[in-house]
Amino acid sequence: MLKDRKRTDKIRKILRITYPEVKTQLDHENPFQLLIATILSAQCTDKQVNKITGNLFNKLASPGDFAQAPLSLIENLVRSTGFYRNKAKNIQNCAKALLAHHNGQVPTKLEDLVKLPGVGRKTANVVLGAAFDTPGIVVDTHVARISGRLQLTDHSDPVKIEFDLMDQMPKRAWSDFSLHLIYFGREFCQARKPKCEACPLLRLCNYPDKKL
Repeated sequence: MLKDRKRTDKIRKILRITYPEVKTQLDHENPFQLLIATILSAQCTDKQVNKITGNLFNKLASPGDFAQAPLSLIENLVRSTGFYRNKAKNIQNCAKALLAHHNGQVPTKLEDLVKLPGVGRKTANVVLGAAFDTPGIVVDTHVARISGRLQLTDHSDPVKIEFDLMDQMPKRAWSDFSLHLIYFGREFCQARKPKCEACPLLRLCNYPDKKL
């Protein structure tokens, strides 16, 4: 794929103007809460996760609490986020791994985070960016979809998309660019009915289904 950094810079500039302030939409008070919330956000909206995490963290506040709690209790507390049995198991095993290998603290390096149960590169980069101010490209469904439509990548694999985007901008821009695409995807570039007629990136987009 031919990478046009000047075009990408134009896209970045427009998105920065459109969304001057961006941050993760998952409610959290510390890195551990963000880690758990991000695991729960798989195939679930941030809004739905936020509905249950207040109660969840009131009942289970620390890795030790999650590690020792009956699995059935965790399942009931996260049930409405979908795939709750698998998520509850991953969360509990993640908490146990934090206690066993990291003194109960969330690690600050990607290579350590991705070794935790239920944590892939997407989750790791969310935590690194929002909790530790470490730049990373978060490839969720919005980022994957819009990167393809804007021809910033010709891959569908999230890891390949991540590296394609990393190669087109300075490291300091990685985290915000991911969030800009997520905000943009929710407001304009939706999966089924993108609002092409109102899109601020219209002149830079060759998406074949756009309405001109």
